[in-house]
Amino acid sequence: MSIKVGKSFKALIAAGAALVMAASMAACGPSAGTPSEAKSSDTGTSSSANAKARSLDEIKKSGKIKIAVFSDKAPFGYVDKDGKYQGYDVYFAEQLAKDLGVEPEYTSVDPAARVDVLTSNKVDLVLANFTVTDERKEKVDFAKPYMKVALGVVSPESAQITDVSQLDGKTLIIAKGTTAETWFEKNAPNVKLQKYDQYADAYNALLDGRGDAFSTDNTEVLAWAKSNKGFKVGITHLGDDDTIAPAVQKGNTELLNFVNDEIVKLGKDNFFHKDYQETLEPVYGNEVNPDDIVVEGGAV
Repeated sequence: MSIKVGKSFKALIAAGAALVMAASMAACGPSAGTPSEAKSSDTGTSSSANAKARSLDEIKKSGKIKIAVFSDKAPFGYVDKDGKYQGYDVYFAEQLAKDLGVEPEYTSVDPAARVDVLTSNKVDLVLANFTVTDERKEKVDFAKPYMKVALGVVSPESAQITDVSQLDGKTLIIAKGTTAETWFEKNAPNVKLQKYDQYADAYNALLDGRGDAFSTDNTEVLAWAKSNKGFKVGITHLGDDDTIAPAVQKGNTELLNFVNDEIVKLGKDNFFHKDYQETLEPVYGNEVNPDDIVVEGGAV
């Protein structure tokens, strides 16, 4: 996926502020949940790995579906100035909960803990910009995709990184448990990786000059660079095009089927393009083709 971003945008000020605030802010809005304490590896090692997932009936009877989302990854999952969860993933989560007839209960999750919160049954569903990989498929069950993504690299304009070779011997900031971590460990062994649990901490490290660049999903670094003067995404497309999808606990076929049916049904109404218009278009403006990001009906 190649994304070209223009200079004009109109609505990331609140999202940018949320990024800075999210690391220290407790979600206090009516839909906010308790931040996850899980800090384990994204490979899913957990002392409660055999915890049984809740059935659809149990979810309905409780009146809530527990969903893990990011609180510091605007514009996909973040906490706004009023303490409410917002973003592309959250917009979808709200609709899923509505169609199931329950309220969403959000848990803030670090990238490396997305598998663990499922295997330990702390949440029913993960909607945290979760890229589908073969390794993760061994630990969780992914539903149909709702988004496409590749990696990007953002760096200061004064020392812009435009090619991976420029990072040899330099320090690259990454978030633990992300596809960026996996890609660079495999393909760029000469790059020094500085790892953080939370996205907010990783971006603060870049702002403070503790690293030469930061890598994560291209969609996210492009959005961040637009709200942070002096930084630019010099590498807009790195690695393979991947898909992002909801995830449930391994073997939770009942919930998986519900989510898949929802994605197909919502796709018939172009729901995810509407989601894009509400949450991403204000960031990217009119110069990004939504079809480069959005997946409708689970069909890539």
